[in-house]
Amino acid sequence: MRDFAKELPEHTAKYIGENDLLLDVFYRDNGLDQLVRPPLLFVHGAFTGSWMWSKYIPHFISAGWRAYCLNLRGHYKSRSVDLTKVTFEDYLDDIRQAIFDIVGECAVPPIVIGFSMGGILSQKLAENVRIAGLVLIDSSICREVHDEVPYRDLAPRMPGLVVPAPGREEQSSADETLEDIAFQRKYLSMESAKAFAAFSFHFGAEGISVDGEKITCPSLVISAVDGQDDDRRGRAAARHIGGEYLGLRGTTHTGLLVGQRYHEAVSRIMDWLARFDEALCDQPSKPRLASSRPT
Repeated sequence: MRDFAKELPEHTAKYIGENDLLLDVFYRDNGLDQLVRPPLLFVHGAFTGSWMWSKYIPHFISAGWRAYCLNLRGHYKSRSVDLTKVTFEDYLDDIRQAIFDIVGECAVPPIVIGFSMGGILSQKLAENVRIAGLVLIDSSICREVHDEVPYRDLAPRMPGLVVPAPGREEQSSADETLEDIAFQRKYLSMESAKAFAAFSFHFGAEGISVDGEKITCPSLVISAVDGQDDDRRGRAAARHIGGEYLGLRGTTHTGLLVGQRYHEAVSRIMDWLARFDEALCDQPSKPRLASSRPT
């Protein structure tokens, strides 16, 4: 099996906050002013960690972006904690801690890129924490989006004390090879049931409410699309926060990060990020990107 996490370039790893959260820092000295360009903060989803971004990171650092990959408390190489006590709000605190550390180091707020559970966490955080931009990759949806496009025939499963890692069968999917699946199986771990009970409609949650009007930074929503409802939810999520939208048909949830078509999502994010560079050239002291929110 190919372990993509072990192929990542050399980087700095540091522990932050009272919960010893591992923050992996990637950058390449290529002559660009790293302290003016907004850094990128990658927030993983449930059951995973910074390793889930292994295919993404080389592309961004090659393009001159400074990338920070957060590991939420109890995940991957962050200090172990009792996951039976961890809440959705605890994870929000972890992201705040990472942003505080990044701003202290770079003097500018980051662009936050969140996947799955990391996406709903990032949306909620963006209501009242200043960030430069927001990218959601097949994000868990908020209550307002679920009200507009609810899941059909959903049989909620009530979580126990913790949620075990999802099983990955020994067969390829629409855009994931056996090697891609084996890579995930090596690292997947259990997750907080209390966090799931807050945001996951599959676990009987009422959902997390997000005030889209409070999210004023530029945003991009990317969704894996396997049917009309997936596309409708993705478009609704983008409208709710005033963001741009890309639906990738024939892709899977985890395939967007580690599958054979992951580069399609990376390419779209790169194009979106290119406008930050354009804004920097126009006004170096105050980088801005016009929001796509309708006026």
